[in-house]
Amino acid sequence: MKRKTILVTGGAGFLGSHLCERLVEEGHDVLCLDNFFTGSKDNIAHLLGHPRFELIRHDLVQPIFVEVDQIYNFACPASPVHYQYNPVKTVKTNVMGTIHMLGLAKRVRARILQASTSEVYGDPEEHPQRETYWGRVNPIGPRSCYDEGKRVAETLVMDYHRQNGVDVRIVRIFNTYGPRMAIHDGRVVSNFIVQALRGEPLTVYGDGSQTRSFCYVSDLIDGCIRMMNAEGLTGPVNLGNPNEFTIRRLAEKIIDMTGSSSEIVERPLPKDDPVQRQPDITLAREKLGWEPVVPLEEGLAKTIGYFRQRLAESGSA
Repeated sequence: MKRKTILVTGGAGFLGSHLCERLVEEGHDVLCLDNFFTGSKDNIAHLLGHPRFELIRHDLVQPIFVEVDQIYNFACPASPVHYQYNPVKTVKTNVMGTIHMLGLAKRVRARILQASTSEVYGDPEEHPQRETYWGRVNPIGPRSCYDEGKRVAETLVMDYHRQNGVDVRIVRIFNTYGPRMAIHDGRVVSNFIVQALRGEPLTVYGDGSQTRSFCYVSDLIDGCIRMMNAEGLTGPVNLGNPNEFTIRRLAEKIIDMTGSSSEIVERPLPKDDPVQRQPDITLAREKLGWEPVVPLEEGLAKTIGYFRQRLAESGSA
């Protein structure tokens, strides 16, 4: 593979740090850009001394000028706890940040991959969700800063492609988990593991019958890199694990795997929370030769080990 200079926005975040690590391992020069709103230097500490890795502290709402061959645009809070904390900032990151990255890609003729999300499907009426489904999203709800922000980002990507010939890729990322998720991330896998390890009740919203599909982080990063380097495919392409689990079943599995004595407690379902979420990955299989290979139990074991160590280090286990 030809050595490239690659910009990863949100590179100190959960997904971004794994992507940076993988690209450095493949021999590329990596520029990691992050404003550390949700990202952490701990996630990239092991890369800081590497000669092919460079950290840039920068907020994507402001433009930046660098010479690169590829851009992975991953910058945006991805957990409801974080993106609802400052919803206007979330929209700005999705819209202004994407405009600035597309402008950069246009100027330096870089290929850009936009990290979109399964949230563009909203609370879907189609199940499983295919890329041709337009979604059912509440444009004025508490989640819309993220949902609609990502939908507008996709619009911008395709408009820059059609109007200016920018070389673009779009992936729609479904629930992903693994080491380097934040302790207070607010997403279901990290919530359940931290609660179980602390012996606290596991909080299930609704009756736990809603479903999600959980993809281990190494599988997701592999899919993103394949998409970036695929020819003649703009996307969007779904990346996620098509194996569907109820939230209650996930909670029970994590209690079992951690050996916890925690109970499961139910809380009211948040507004606009999707009832079902499962990707149709036919396109990824056919065009990228990609599908997840890490079983849920194997991925959960690694993630539990990570959080067990983090909680022990912080003295909050």
